[in-house]
Amino acid sequence: MPNPKLIRITTVPLSLQFLLKGQLAFMQQHFEVVAVSSGPQSELDEVGQREGVNTVLVPMTRAITPFQDLKVLWQLYRLFKKEQPHIIHTHTPKAGTVGMLAAWLAGVPLRFHTVAGLPLLEAVGTKRKLLNFVEKLTYRFSTSIYPNSKGLYEIIISEKYTKPEKLKVMGHGSSNGIDTGYFDPEKYSGIFKEEFKNEIGIPSKNFVFLFVGRLVKDKGINELVAVFIEFLKKHHNVSLLLVGPTEDNLDPLEETTKQQIYENPNIITTGFQNDVRPYFAISDCLVFPSYREGFPNVPLQAGAMGLPSIVTNINGCNEIVKHGHNGLIIPPKNAKAIEEAMVRMIKEKALTKKLASNARESIVSRFDQLTLWKLIKEEYDTQLRAAGINF
Repeated sequence: MPNPKLIRITTVPLSLQFLLKGQLAFMQQHFEVVAVSSGPQSELDEVGQREGVNTVLVPMTRAITPFQDLKVLWQLYRLFKKEQPHIIHTHTPKAGTVGMLAAWLAGVPLRFHTVAGLPLLEAVGTKRKLLNFVEKLTYRFSTSIYPNSKGLYEIIISEKYTKPEKLKVMGHGSSNGIDTGYFDPEKYSGIFKEEFKNEIGIPSKNFVFLFVGRLVKDKGINELVAVFIEFLKKHHNVSLLLVGPTEDNLDPLEETTKQQIYENPNIITTGFQNDVRPYFAISDCLVFPSYREGFPNVPLQAGAMGLPSIVTNINGCNEIVKHGHNGLIIPPKNAKAIEEAMVRMIKEKALTKKLASNARESIVSRFDQLTLWKLIKEEYDTQLRAAGINF
């Protein structure tokens, strides 16, 4: 008997490449997996080759594009009718909406959607009402919803997007867990750290605050940069390392922030990096002042690399970091709180050492990647049996 067919969908291939890295290959051992996303084709081909799965390009957009979305809906419907999958599992908001609706129209028996964040929480007025409606629509046409954090679960309930019986958090949270063998500080020697710091222009004795992610307003970058500029007036031998791309078309930084990043020699930007581990290896503390998250990978990565973290008190972040144990939790959108936490990391050396020593174990013990993959596979099996599908 052939394996059940599973289609996994994200809006952009970057999510398949990094947010679900390795999981598709694991599932391919038990299912016939097809990965669907938008272009460019080269990135989707790379996913298919690495994970050993078939891929299909469907031109989804992340923005609100009604006419394009209708075309995508029709393409997905035709794809599902052709492939006859047993499970459709979507990730990211746009893929969730069009994917769940198309799967329902095509009669796919099991329609799963993972919620890894709710961008609509920052919207207001008419836009918020529209996004609320779309979110409810996604949940309406799914058979199961998987928030990737307990905080998201509670938000979904409080906003009345769907009924509790449709919801389930897998394990301790996260969409993919973390490969703690890959994110391991022992892979980087002292000599490497010295040379790499010199290569990217950071003095060897500097305390390095690190941010990894999209350099956008919603990640708190405007506040972080403004705080750091003031921080430098009182504290020397410190650097701010920003690793990630900007998104000027979707969530641009303030012009003042851009200018400060460009002009200040103590702020180093790298753009997008395929391998972020060397940047964690040369840093002393992650600063992640995001406004909203689902279950962010960056604090997981930082912890696995032995870094203490400063994170905001939002869902996901406050489930990864335990205040005073492996990091500090501060209020979101609060520049003063960012500065106070950074000062503590610089001045309270015993505290920083304690947080760092607890960081890796706190991640390894709760968010092991293979453990989470097995839980997701077991969930698929349970749902297939409940639907009367033999495999």
